[in-house]
Amino acid sequence: MSTTGANDAATIARMAEDREVADLAHKLFLKSCDYRYSYNFTWLGRPIIQYPQDLVAMQEIIWRVQPDLIIETGIAHGGSLVFYASMLDLIGGGGRVLGIDIDIREHNRIEIEQHPMFKRITMFQGSSIEREMVEIVRSFVEGAERVLVTLDSNHTHEHVLRELELYSPLVTRGSYLVVFDSVVEDMPEDVFRDRPWGKGNNPKTAIWEFLKRNDRFEIDKEIENKLLLTVAPDGYLRCIKD
Repeated sequence: MSTTGANDAATIARMAEDREVADLAHKLFLKSCDYRYSYNFTWLGRPIIQYPQDLVAMQEIIWRVQPDLIIETGIAHGGSLVFYASMLDLIGGGGRVLGIDIDIREHNRIEIEQHPMFKRITMFQGSSIEREMVEIVRSFVEGAERVLVTLDSNHTHEHVLRELELYSPLVTRGSYLVVFDSVVEDMPEDVFRDRPWGKGNNPKTAIWEFLKRNDRFEIDKEIENKLLLTVAPDGYLRCIKD
């Protein structure tokens, strides 16, 4: 193990090509879902419902990009909003976080608004793909030089594809469009029987279709490869063109 710093790209690539490691990681991920592993964690007191590996990846991205604005669709308990706001607070400056959710539960809204990081957070209630909401978001983006977007709301193919189409133009070159829960495509078919999404109808299938006709983004496989455990395989999209 290197003691001089983070592993280089070649080492990460070799690990990704190790089928034994990949198979063990996949088995661990599937087994962890039996215990709702992503629900184990909070960030500064708010439930975050994410895998720690993805949080580390987002921290790396935020530090590298230094965004003025982070947009998240899907708020839930607000843990991710608080996480993003705290990262921007460490960076300094006037960075903001914008959260959108079709149903912001009152108890969650109260807790988020009382949180110290709320000073950097704005929330809007409504569908992320409705015209009125998109117009509000576009107005909010005006003046921002570096914009990062994360999608974590309705996980059906149709909804995520529409989000990708509407929100990708807001992402600036060098920043990221991160699509969470693309791992649904890699899960057993019976896992999501009570949900409108599942194998063949999920964020990953939407990503694949989106990338067929959009050349501004590419999948950053190095991020996925080094995480081993992630809810966003093929979901870390790097913006490579204006």
